Amino acid sequence: MGLAHAIREHAGNFPFVVVMPQCPKGKLWTEPEMETQAFAALDRSMKEFDGDSERIYLTGISMGGYGTWDLAAKYPHRFAAYVPICGGIYGPPNFKQIEVSLAKDAQVADPYAETARRVGNTPVWIFHGDADDSVPVDESRKMYAALQAAGAKTKYSEYPGVGHNSWDKAYAEPELVPWLLNQHLLR
Repeated sequence: MGLAHAIREHAGNFPFVVVMPQCPKGKLWTEPEMETQAFAALDRSMKEFDGDSERIYLTGISMGGYGTWDLAAKYPHRFAAYVPICGGIYGPPNFKQIEVSLAKDAQVADPYAETARRVGNTPVWIFHGDADDSVPVDESRKMYAALQAAGAKTKYSEYPGVGHNSWDKAYAEPELVPWLLNQHLLR
């Protein structure tokens, strides 16, 4: 499923050290404990494999897409690019607890605009299927519009007739890896 499947099928297309922490059942990527675990795994891997700190990319699917937006807003200068897939800011009606931190902050009038402001010039490529019945596609559309309004470097790919599993198409995009490799951390 997702990136792991794409790498297994086309390993030569992914010239990266890939760190894929898994969120345990009953936990959410938007929880501080999970954030700590994800960063610990990344930091250990960067040290062990002598990773390029200028080219760290963050991607996530579904709940990981929400986690991608959450971390993008909290740590905008940690990553060189973001690739959220079928994620969002506000949780779907049947899973409100997945919402990112800014959506829960009463001080933030528009969490889409605030996320876009915090992401700044870090490139973002958003993917979503227009027939997604788990995470409303409007979440990605709103985030894309907010990024455009903020003048951010953003791309958006929406797949007609594709449901929640837009990740297989996203990770198979021929332009994705070259696009990522062209992104470097802005210092």
